[in-house]
Amino acid sequence: MSAPLDDAFFLRRTFELARQARAHGNHPFGAILVSAQGEILLEQENAYQPQRDMTGHAERVLMTRASIQYEPAFLAECTLYASAEPCAMCAGAAYWAGIGRVVYGMSEQGLKAFTGNHPENPTLDLPCRSVFAAGQRQVEIIGPLLSEKAAAVHHGAWG
Repeated sequence: MSAPLDDAFFLRRTFELARQARAHGNHPFGAILVSAQGEILLEQENAYQPQRDMTGHAERVLMTRASIQYEPAFLAECTLYASAEPCAMCAGAAYWAGIGRVVYGMSEQGLKAFTGNHPENPTLDLPCRSVFAAGQRQVEIIGPLLSEKAAAVHHGAWG
């Protein structure tokens, strides 16, 4: 049996990816996939640019990559770390990929306060818990966690 994962450590890495995404001209979001043994398997920045892909959320792109590379039984033992709460689309992608655990920074409601009705991110006020609760299997959810640090990467990004 492996030691418990250091959720704060891995979540901070998603904030670094979110800062990198913003520096690359993208929306400030980052996500990582971590094995049950604590190995970072995949990292993903937001992928809105250069093609203006409205579905290029870091979590969705990461889950697409993960579902191609790993079996659902393996992903059921993994954790998706996200700088902000996965939206309905991203939670759905995590569910369909078979992820077993999600840890996120800022809540979707907190994100909506930053983005308002920004045309590039018309944030839904739909908690990922609601999306996962509609499914047929359990997904463990931890968050919001380190929400002030998660919010810091969004200051000035949506104005």
